[in-house]
Amino acid sequence: MLIYISDIYILAIPKCSKKKFKYWWDEELSLLKEASIEANKIWKAAGKPRRGPIFSDRQLHRLRYRKRTKEHQKLENEIYTNDLHEALLQKSGTRFWRCWRSKFEFKNRCNQVEDCVDADTIANKFASHFMETFSCNKPDRAEKLKQDYLRSRVDYCGLPITEDHKIDTELVSNVLDKLKRGKAVDIDGLSAEHLLFCHPSISVILAKLFQTMMLFSVIQLYSLDTVISFHFQNPMTALVNL
Repeated sequence: MLIYISDIYILAIPKCSKKKFKYWWDEELSLLKEASIEANKIWKAAGKPRRGPIFSDRQLHRLRYRKRTKEHQKLENEIYTNDLHEALLQKSGTRFWRCWRSKFEFKNRCNQVEDCVDADTIANKFASHFMETFSCNKPDRAEKLKQDYLRSRVDYCGLPITEDHKIDTELVSNVLDKLKRGKAVDIDGLSAEHLLFCHPSISVILAKLFQTMMLFSVIQLYSLDTVISFHFQNPMTALVNL
């Protein structure tokens, strides 16, 4: 299902840079832009004269449009938006800085790690560091503990599933409606918006998937690259973690 959703959003949802959406753009600039385009079309239809009322009208509209655009671009760095102002008044530091970072780019970015600038080399250095940090000191002891754990779960069957553990379409739909928007995507490039704006049948499919997981007491975390399966002890705890 993840593969289908990923393929659909690649085909149906256009991608654009962060700077494409100018929050300082307003209706006045749209009208000035349309007037400038229309005057330019009239000027071209008249044979592109270099003097006269048609040429003067074209130059006037272009000047107005460019002047107002530059003024609005300056406002990007000179004033605060209403969202920033309200967050500051409410003393909501987290929301204030989140709003600030969404509107302003950072110039002081670190592009070098241990004298390396290649992205792949830096990623490999991080992977090696954390692999060494979280590796066990005694592999034999770790393997013995793993085998003891597996032997203790040979006859494990878990708690019985009752009506309180039922996951229906209404429950899934309510959970989807409460998802917060504007969050970072996961490893597969999917975000909450993909589920919120997906076909309504997604709630039915997810409800059946979760109910099957509860029935067999197995959760499989699918990714485009890997599949992780594990058993859970308490069905309600696993449902909350979902």
